Amino acid sequence: MNRLPPLRAIQAFEAFGRLGSVTGAAEELGVSAGAVSQQIRKAESVLGAPLLERRGRVVTLTSWGRLYHAAVSAGFDRIREAGDLLDRARSDSALTLSCLPSLAGKWLAPRLLDWQARHAGAIVRLIGAEAEVGFGEEQVDFRISYGAKARGYDHYAELFTDWVVPACAPDFLRRHPLKRPAEILGCPLLGIEWARDHRAPPGWAEWAAGIGEAYRPAAGEVAFSLSSAAIDAAINSRGFVLAQLSMAGEDIAAGRLVVPFDVPLRLPDPYFLAWDPSALRKTHGAQLRDWVVSVARQQGSDHRKALPSG
Repeated sequence: MNRLPPLRAIQAFEAFGRLGSVTGAAEELGVSAGAVSQQIRKAESVLGAPLLERRGRVVTLTSWGRLYHAAVSAGFDRIREAGDLLDRARSDSALTLSCLPSLAGKWLAPRLLDWQARHAGAIVRLIGAEAEVGFGEEQVDFRISYGAKARGYDHYAELFTDWVVPACAPDFLRRHPLKRPAEILGCPLLGIEWARDHRAPPGWAEWAAGIGEAYRPAAGEVAFSLSSAAIDAAINSRGFVLAQLSMAGEDIAAGRLVVPFDVPLRLPDPYFLAWDPSALRKTHGAQLRDWVVSVARQQGSDHRKALPSG
């Protein structure tokens, strides 16, 4: 449409139609009643149609005016909603961090509780989610994800590249004593199958090839979509899992899992942290980002320390 009235004229008309009087519109807009009337006449002139009509001492909308007001008022409602959304976002001091579910529960959450305890007043929301986020479209400040997904973000930092090791519960190992790594393939195996849009972690076929054995699991394999679920099944003596050290390190250190043979495999891609630049202007935002990067890189350098000797 080429006939677009000035924004002030549309604003004056929208306020009149919503409040029902020139005086009310003038008070809301902080101008005189004459200025409101003048702006509405400008809108009528540009549109080439009467928007108001006088009925005795009362001024009302014409049929065309009602039609035009219904459309422009919807637009002003959206503008007001956008302002409210921005106000809420600016006043919300909480930091929202979205993370892949298993990494959130097994690696990040325990560390995040320690960080929050050292930063009095900090409010952090941790969301375990597979789906990537759209900064600016969703109220999320940070995202931890994996691999090529980093290319979907403007601001990100590489964290660490994980390793997997064959692990089981101590009780399971007592019931299935082993003398060499290849004998693991004769035990019940717990597999992990990620979503197809991620490059999968090494599976039992790759691990068998790495020790020069054919992949023929004698006792079969059960596959889990969540790494954490497979690790929990191993803790419950259900078999061997190729556990990521970032997620199973504490269970190994606490003795809930054991690694009878130190035969690790490296994941093909690193994890990464992405962020919305506006998050760094929030209280504790920059500190949280720097802390995540720091502890993640420490994880990368210390990954092998989670393994017991032998």
